[in-house]
Amino acid sequence: MTPPRLASTPLPASAVRQPIVPALQSSAGVPSPESPGEEAMEPARPAPPEADGDPGDSRAKARALLAELEREVQGVVRASSWWERRGVDCAILALSLLLVPAGFLCLRFENVLLLATGITILGVCHYTLTVKGSHLATHGALTDSKRWSKLWMLFFVEVCTAFPAEDAKHNHVTMHHGYTNVVGLGDSSTWKLPCLNRYVYMFLAPLLIPILTPLVALERLRKVEPRLALRSLGLISLGLYSQYWLFLNVSGFKSPSSALACMLLTRSLLAHPYLHVNIFQHLGLPMFAPDKKPSRIYMMSLGVLNLPRLPLLDWAFGHSLISCHVEHHLFPWLSDNMCLKVKPLVSQFLREKRLPYNEDSYLARFRLFLSHYEEFMVHVPPITELVGMQ
Repeated sequence: MTPPRLASTPLPASAVRQPIVPALQSSAGVPSPESPGEEAMEPARPAPPEADGDPGDSRAKARALLAELEREVQGVVRASSWWERRGVDCAILALSLLLVPAGFLCLRFENVLLLATGITILGVCHYTLTVKGSHLATHGALTDSKRWSKLWMLFFVEVCTAFPAEDAKHNHVTMHHGYTNVVGLGDSSTWKLPCLNRYVYMFLAPLLIPILTPLVALERLRKVEPRLALRSLGLISLGLYSQYWLFLNVSGFKSPSSALACMLLTRSLLAHPYLHVNIFQHLGLPMFAPDKKPSRIYMMSLGVLNLPRLPLLDWAFGHSLISCHVEHHLFPWLSDNMCLKVKPLVSQFLREKRLPYNEDSYLARFRLFLSHYEEFMVHVPPITELVGMQ
């Protein structure tokens, strides 16, 4: 099948419009998802179709294409051991938990090297548990048991990350994955702060993430039923106070202010790449109108980008957020290790079908966002329409 083509860039006047952005909290009128270099890179474009056919026929072909890819991926999953499917990522999370006491103990000493080691251990472990752990838990990728999936989600999202679990799952799984790059729904616009200039946003704003996260959580808890709000508030408080208590009683900090300062430092250690990764892999790529959302395989291949493998970020954030983001959006139920395993299959399949497989380096995306900050992070993005799909 020859895939549809994108409207050319810059888009013609008929294709570019100021979209009406619906409220995220409302589901009324929202279409249902189909399923739960140094130079700046331009996203790859599919080849033009041979002829504009019936849109219904085009969507049927797109679903058949996705089903073919899913059968191949399922074959790889069935042939994989439990260690490959779940064990590797569970072992990384378990090791991170086991290393936490060593990090607190290192801070008892006045030796600069040991202090730096302790902060590094605690910072990396914090992001491994809060980013990798929370991400896998919200997708149910750690276990097949629904009960254990819920418990792990509460632990990683509320105790470790200090954010309401149900809200995190709705925003990420339901909205972002269900409506990837659909304007006003899953377009990553929550990461935009138009009031900040490019340098403040890219270099200073990440340091506010550890402070803003619990504050935003409190604001969200005002809108949920009291029973869930009390549970989330209790678990979030438990996580924050436990870390504060450990700094005072295990690391031996003499004052509350020094313990709080070290909490902020460890929780900010990887805040810059965390913010950057969240904007690099979607913003600046094609965006779609809610009423003209393309088929899932086109939406994910066009609107998602992979970064190269980066050992520290692969460990702390997980492959599905770094080098296998395309694979993750196509198959969000896969663990990080399985996303890495099916990556060659997925990339080869998309390229053979002449579909985009977007990849770019961290440095190239960083430079692109600095030079096009207003276009990507301030202005309303143009709408991309697929000719022959509507």
